[in-house]
Amino acid sequence: MGGARDVGWVAAGLVLGAGACYCIYKLTRGQRQGGRRFRLRPSRSAEDLTNGSHDDVLSVDQLQKLLYLLESTDDPVIIERALVTLGNNAAFSANQVIIRELGGIPVIGSKINNPNHSIKEKALNALNNLSVNVENQVKIKVYINQVCKDVLSGPLDSAVQLAGLRLLTNMTVTNDHQHMLRSYITDLFHVLLTGNGSTKVQVLKLLVNLSENPAMADGLLNAQVDSSFLSLYDGHVAKEILLRVLTFSQNISNCLKKEGCLAVQPAFPKGSLFFLLYGEECAQKMRALAEHHDADVKEKVTVLPRF
Repeated sequence: MGGARDVGWVAAGLVLGAGACYCIYKLTRGQRQGGRRFRLRPSRSAEDLTNGSHDDVLSVDQLQKLLYLLESTDDPVIIERALVTLGNNAAFSANQVIIRELGGIPVIGSKINNPNHSIKEKALNALNNLSVNVENQVKIKVYINQVCKDVLSGPLDSAVQLAGLRLLTNMTVTNDHQHMLRSYITDLFHVLLTGNGSTKVQVLKLLVNLSENPAMADGLLNAQVDSSFLSLYDGHVAKEILLRVLTFSQNISNCLKKEGCLAVQPAFPKGSLFFLLYGEECAQKMRALAEHHDADVKEKVTVLPRF
């Protein structure tokens, strides 16, 4: 009898223990009500947010847990997954605001200095999505100098370089922060001329943004640019590159008109972009492009002024 009673108590203890574990599991897995009132602790539930579908739209509480996890862990695998999840969620306008209000931009931004290139790339991608929001740009601008240095000194045509260029392109859609890139213009042209097709397209997107701002015209035209830049105006160049180069030229000409610089030639140094764009070799290339087989290219050339 005593043995049977002991077995019964052991069984009851196991049931109670299992029940307690299940309750703890439910508490850690469930969403906390009024989560902002609690100090978040590292938990399996926070890490689980990085293991599911990255396309899931997270709640405020889940985003907060994920940001805490990103800030507190040293595990590179978890950091990378958290950044991917945050980056995908930052593609939604509402979450762009929520992540900013949760203090998430500095948490994500700190990861661009990580020596792990994959983590750096994912952090740049997340900031890129967040930068679509103009208010977020005010907080993201503190990283512009670091991103420029990474773009210019990092491996050519790498995922990190392209991610950095995409972020800089988004940050220069308006004129507010373009002046921060002024000292990097010459180096950006070097990346343009040495990079592959994808890199060329991304640098040109950035330069087109800058060329739309009359305040940046002198910095662009003063830049020392290798003469191989004119090879981008050849008829055999890929259309997506050629059209952007022509748009860049058109924007520069429009800026000069607004500044009244076309009537009197400004004092730009030899070897500068100005001498390339308004020299005889470029004029010959433009005349050749006027006979280009693509209608879009021909249309771009016809609106450019003759020099």
